[in-house]
Amino acid sequence: MAKMTLEQLRALRGEKKSEIQKRDTDGKTVQIIVGMGTCGIAAGAKETLAAFIDELDSQGLGDITSVRQTGCMGMCAKEPTVEVIVPDMPAVIYGNVDEKIARQIVAQHVKGKQLLDKLILDRPSIDITKN
Repeated sequence: MAKMTLEQLRALRGEKKSEIQKRDTDGKTVQIIVGMGTCGIAAGAKETLAAFIDELDSQGLGDITSVRQTGCMGMCAKEPTVEVIVPDMPAVIYGNVDEKIARQIVAQHVKGKQLLDKLILDRPSIDITKN
């Protein structure tokens, strides 16, 4: 392995610090939880996670959004699965979330406060009974 310069080390530290802050929940109102069990990873969850992080940064929503990973959500046939929690909206789980849909979720659900009804796999029963 080649030796790194001080500037390269500082750049790497800044990059890793930014990645760690995205997972921190303190002061963040929005949560995106990506299913990263073996079934999710095999279906492309790593690319989905990267797309969420990239889109949140480009939309300027990284400061209010926590992006986390979890194990299998039990819906292996619909992987990658993603739970989205936004204040004043029902928590929902989306299925078959590829990179394109991840960007759509950020734009419409997180930023636009609109559910993507055709992609929802699950939502709390209390929300369903009220509607």
